[in-house]
Amino acid sequence: MNPVRRALEFLFTRVLRSRLGVALVIAVLVFGVIGAARLVSGPVDSTLGLSTRPSQPISTVDPHAGDDGVLSSPPAAVAPKTRPGEATPEQTAGRFTTAWLTGPGSTAEAWQSRLRPLSTPALLEKMTGADPETVPARRVTGAVTLRARTESFVEALVPLDDGRLRLELVAPDGRWLVDAVDWERQ
Repeated sequence: MNPVRRALEFLFTRVLRSRLGVALVIAVLVFGVIGAARLVSGPVDSTLGLSTRPSQPISTVDPHAGDDGVLSSPPAAVAPKTRPGEATPEQTAGRFTTAWLTGPGSTAEAWQSRLRPLSTPALLEKMTGADPETVPARRVTGAVTLRARTESFVEALVPLDDGRLRLELVAPDGRWLVDAVDWERQ
């Protein structure tokens, strides 16, 4: 038998059907795909290892044309609006905090009845079944601070002995109610 034919027969019957042969075939295919992709993608900047993208960001705004005024003036301060005769957001937050802190030692029904006039229906629903014994603080240690988001939405921060109570208050009709309660341990 011809020696070339024997070598080819050995290659195809023994080597390519073994694990080593399969690994060699996979490696050849992977390197072939990578090589083809490099040929199709075009030249590469060898110093950066990136394609021929511009070195600076493309800008559609002329940086020397002057100020367009978009970011030059800070947004106007928003003042929360309260219906005449109703409690301010600070007062509502203070009253809610006092009622919230009286939870430990009382029944869930009594605790929730104290929170009810200061809460939205959505918050009351979320607090259904809440245990007043889980209130993690006992007393207020500072003044209520507000972050007005809109005329009818504010965030109140109340410092307590073991953290900070964050309340979200809403007043769609000018009467402030607590809509969300969050505890931040310090």
